[in-house]
Amino acid sequence: MQNYSRFGVIIFVFSFIAGVFLRSFFDFGWAMVGFFVLISAVLAALSFLGEQKRIFLLIAILMVGISLGIARYEIKDTRGDLTGFENNINQQIVVQGIIIDEPDERENYTRLISEANDNKILVYSHHYPEFNYGDELKISGILKRPQNFFQDFDWQSYLAKDDIFYEMFYPEIELISSGNGSWIKEKLFLLKENFISSLARVIPEPHSAFMAGLTVGAKKSIPKDLQEDFRKTGIIHIVVLSGYNVTLVADSIVKFFSFLPRTFGISLGVLGIILFAIMTGASATVVRASLMAILVILARTTGRIYTITWALFLTGFLMVLQNPKILIFDTGFQLSFLATFALIYLAPYFENKFKFLPKKFKIREIASATVSTQIFVLPLLLYKMGLFSVVSLLVNLLILLFVPITMFFGFITGGLGIISSVLSIPFSWISYVFLQYELWIVEIFAKLPFAALNIDKFPLLLMLLIYAIYGIIIYKIKKKE
Repeated sequence: MQNYSRFGVIIFVFSFIAGVFLRSFFDFGWAMVGFFVLISAVLAALSFLGEQKRIFLLIAILMVGISLGIARYEIKDTRGDLTGFENNINQQIVVQGIIIDEPDERENYTRLISEANDNKILVYSHHYPEFNYGDELKISGILKRPQNFFQDFDWQSYLAKDDIFYEMFYPEIELISSGNGSWIKEKLFLLKENFISSLARVIPEPHSAFMAGLTVGAKKSIPKDLQEDFRKTGIIHIVVLSGYNVTLVADSIVKFFSFLPRTFGISLGVLGIILFAIMTGASATVVRASLMAILVILARTTGRIYTITWALFLTGFLMVLQNPKILIFDTGFQLSFLATFALIYLAPYFENKFKFLPKKFKIREIASATVSTQIFVLPLLLYKMGLFSVVSLLVNLLILLFVPITMFFGFITGGLGIISSVLSIPFSWISYVFLQYELWIVEIFAKLPFAALNIDKFPLLLMLLIYAIYGIIIYKIKKKE
């Protein structure tokens, strides 16, 4: 009976995801939701009358899951026109709004997300004057709808997942007041800025920018050509705070409070993980990794056996439930989910095959994790970006081994630097050595003429076929084990 109930839960979760997936491509409307609910009600009634009770009940659960998935997307996709913005597209307007997220500084401009009367506007502004989270602004400019300038990237849907439906380019901006946001977020963003500034004072560029990306996911000051080298060599994930980085931080936070009484120490560890996720911007990747880390901690606390597969799917389900649009339109979420899946099912297999590698310094563990994740995310990367890094596997193996110790000295350097630059200088020298080695590896391999290949229009069906083959291979591996 317990296995049957668990099977019902699995069907519901996957059918809910299927409903969200279908609605992401086809606008069914509420009529289809009602149809599925009606079918599920009939099947549920048949489960009490017919001989095949369990079959009818499971199909009813399937229909309910699909209908709820479609309904959740419909709710997310429904937005009111409270301010009349729809009637002001391509017109000059004046609005007052509050910056609701950390400013995103790029090479030639800064992006601000301003919320005015429950509508979010993506504002492209000059670097100066600078504005901060929580600033209330008077913005005067031409209101635009986001446009899809690149054929293979749906910019409109990408913004829509965060409820952003309007843009303004270089409007006139006037600061009205400050400190209108969350006090906690304001302080965390300030701490992050101070940390990045303290790194910049004792570590030269681009090394300090690289360290800021490794530790707190800041990439605004990384030169564009260096970011391109990271993409060519397949290690861009480590400077956008991947699940690997977050897991290292979460584990360190828990260990830091381990000297305290158990319940108190674990509570502070969970709180520390949450605050770190908020400080770094709470991207889908960071949230997924943070939630899984918290589930691990709670499992240890309650004495329950922690099943990482259940934790992964529970985390994914909760994130899609909160924002169904990330399932299709957030590549970071997709890559993070697939990479974690690979770590669960493929990494142990490769670790058994890599017995010729030493366990010392976790060389075998890092090699197996790198190979499994690189293989598993490759089809999605080819479909989304069309860039195949020939040297990615080797570069990741040469660099990831040193990432934990680099981050360790980076946090010490930045943390002490907030107090005193003099105290942080000895640690900055050590940090610089590791950073120089990693950037040297990137530079060497990025210069190779065959470092990366562009593959235009990688077919969706081919990607799905490859993942189906992966699924069969994993099933056979597990069955053999």
